[in-house]
Amino acid sequence: MAKAAAAPPPVPRTTSPTSNGSLSIGVIIGISIGVFIGVIIASCVALCIGCRKRRLKKRGSSRRGFVLPIRVNGVNSSTIMSDSVSSPPAYVASKGNTWWGGQEKQLIPSSLGVTKFTYKELHKATSNFTALLGQGAFGPVYKAVLHSTGTTLAVKVLAEQSKQGDREFQNEVILLGRLHHRNLVNLVGYCEEKNQRILVYEYMHNGSLERKLVDQNNEPLTWDQRVLIAQDISRGLEYLHEGATPPVVHRDIKSANILLDATMIARVADFGLSKAADSTNIVSGVKGTFGYVDPEYMSTNSFTAKSDVYSFGVLLFELITARNPQQGLMDYVHLAAMGMESKEDWAEIMDPRMNGNCNLQELGDMANIAYKCVGPVGERRPKMRAVAQNLCNLGKRRSKEHAVLSVIEENVPPTRSLPAGERSKPLKSKKDAGIPPLSPPRDYNK
Repeated sequence: MAKAAAAPPPVPRTTSPTSNGSLSIGVIIGISIGVFIGVIIASCVALCIGCRKRRLKKRGSSRRGFVLPIRVNGVNSSTIMSDSVSSPPAYVASKGNTWWGGQEKQLIPSSLGVTKFTYKELHKATSNFTALLGQGAFGPVYKAVLHSTGTTLAVKVLAEQSKQGDREFQNEVILLGRLHHRNLVNLVGYCEEKNQRILVYEYMHNGSLERKLVDQNNEPLTWDQRVLIAQDISRGLEYLHEGATPPVVHRDIKSANILLDATMIARVADFGLSKAADSTNIVSGVKGTFGYVDPEYMSTNSFTAKSDVYSFGVLLFELITARNPQQGLMDYVHLAAMGMESKEDWAEIMDPRMNGNCNLQELGDMANIAYKCVGPVGERRPKMRAVAQNLCNLGKRRSKEHAVLSVIEENVPPTRSLPAGERSKPLKSKKDAGIPPLSPPRDYNK
C-alpha cells in the first residue's frame, strides 16, 4: 500500500517593514498630542482656580477694610473711639514682571488714600536734595517747599545702607495712613519711584526733643514746657495703645523720635518698627535704641505695650535731667532713688541749666510717675492711660492753686503808704494783711 504524500509545510505570513514603522510613529504622535492637550487643560484649570481665590480674597479685604479712628471729645481729648474693631488687611508688595511690562515693585496699595508724590516733584522741592535737615536711622531728612502751594515739608529718604528696609517703609506708610491724632506726626505722602523709598511729613519747625535737650547753644526748656511735652507724648502713646484699632505698640520711643512743631506741641514720630498689638505678645528680634529698651524685653524677646511704658519712663527722666540715656542715665536715677526720703528729694537730679526754676511738687510727682514706669516687672507698670491722666493732673493742680491765690491777691489791701523817700515794700505775710493762712486744695498731696 502506497504511503500518502506528506503535506507541504505552512508558509509563514510576513509583514511589510514599511507598514510597522508607520503604525509606531502614529502612536507616538497621538500620545504626544494627548499629553500636550492635558497639560494645557490642567494649566487653564489651575489659572482659573487661582484667579477665583484672588478675587475672593480681594473682595473679603475690601469688606474688612480699616477705617480712620475718630476722636469723639475734641482735639485735646485723650479718650479715642473708633467705629471699627476689625484689623487692617495685610498688604503684599506687588511686583510687575519686567519681561512683560517693566513695572517696578509697588509696596503701597493705591487704595490706601495717601498722597503719592513723583520723584521729580520732590527732587525740585528739595533743591536737588541739598536742603539737609539732619540724619536719622532711616536716612537723610531734607527740607522741601512745594512750588505749587508753597507748603514746607520734611522729606525722609531711605538710605541704601539703612537698617530699615522695604518692610519698615511699607509699615510706616500703612500705619500713619490710618492713625490720626494731634500728638502723632502727620504723614503727608510718600514716593516709591526709581527704586527710591521716600516719606513726606509735615514740617516740624522746632526739630526734635533730643536736640532741644542736648544742644548747649539752645535756651533750656522751661519747666512748664517740659510738663506740657510730657503730657503731649503720653496722650499720643495712650491713643496708640488704647484708642487705635487695632492697638499699636511703637517699639522705639526716644527723644530723637519726638518732634516739636511751631507752637512746641510734641508729636510722636518714626513708626518703622511699630506693630499692631494682638492678644499675644510680639515676639521678634530685639529692636530699638540702647538706653530706652525694656530689660524685660531683652531677656524674654517679647515686646508688649508695657515695654513702651518703660521707654516713656526713661524719656521722662531725660526730660527732667537732660542727660543722655545711652550714657548711664538710669544708673544715675537708681542711685539717686536709693537715698530718697521724699518727693522733693528728686530735685537733685534736675537739669542744672534750669537753675532751680521749677515747681518742686510737680517735679517730685513726675519723677515718681517715671520711676513706676521703669519698674523691673512689666505687669506692675501702669498703663499709658493712667500715666497720661496723672501727668495731666499736674497742670490741673497748678490751675486750682493759681485760682485760689488769685482770689487772695484780689482781697489783699494795698501796701502801706510810707513817708516820702522810702521805698514801698509789699506785705511780708498773709497774717499782716489780716487774712487766714491758705490751706492746700483737697487731694493736693495725694
